Amino acid sequence: MTSEVKDLTKRVVLVTGGGTGIGRAACLRLADLGADVAVNYSRSRAEALDVAALVERQGRRALTVAADVSSDAEVQQMVAAVGEQLGRLDGVVNNAGITEHIALPDLDGITDDVWDRIMSVNLRGMFYVARAAAPWLRQAGGGAIVNVGSVSGLSGSGSSLPYAVSKAAVHGLTRSLARALAPHIRVNAVAPGAVATRWWDGREAAMARMEPSTLLEHTASPADVAAAIVNLLQQDSTTGQVLTVDGGAHL
Repeated sequence: MTSEVKDLTKRVVLVTGGGTGIGRAACLRLADLGADVAVNYSRSRAEALDVAALVERQGRRALTVAADVSSDAEVQQMVAAVGEQLGRLDGVVNNAGITEHIALPDLDGITDDVWDRIMSVNLRGMFYVARAAAPWLRQAGGGAIVNVGSVSGLSGSGSSLPYAVSKAAVHGLTRSLARALAPHIRVNAVAPGAVATRWWDGREAAMARMEPSTLLEHTASPADVAAAIVNLLQQDSTTGQVLTVDGGAHL
């Protein structure tokens, strides 16, 4: 396969959950490098519109598209809209995700509803997006998918047990999709540690206490994670990998 994705100029990338946090940073990083960006959102419409305006201010095309990634029908409609309105699809950042804050020892606090909601968005939603995007990526000559996992999926700890399990499954999904979609579509993942997004609102002090324990003595920012995501989109010889971005906290 020729090296088509290294230069992102005029390439089209879909970012799920693109209105806030890591997704927002990824959209802006992609626009910096010349890509046109489809900004997906489920509830954060105002934020997605703001990101799209910033992308267009950089001279790139932007499309906002609403879809709940846990709905296969909505995902199919979303990907078709991106392909038809922007003309192609070269990359996907599978970023949309949810969590519940439940203490790990509180097994009785984990209801079937919690399991179903977290797994349907964090795992099944990523599969739906990858499946819908694959024909468009092939049509564009091959492309890349980057899934956003988590160090919780490596350590087993995190905001809740179902969240950690869902992210471990995302890492497994990444490797299986890399095999299933080879050789024309590459699939990788990033595994961020604690990142200053709205998930940490009200718990900034706890994050600050974590920083001295990391090897680099700071946690990653959304921009740090976005840089890793875009790098994986550009690496033609890398697939099936999970790249940890956490300042060395997991070591």
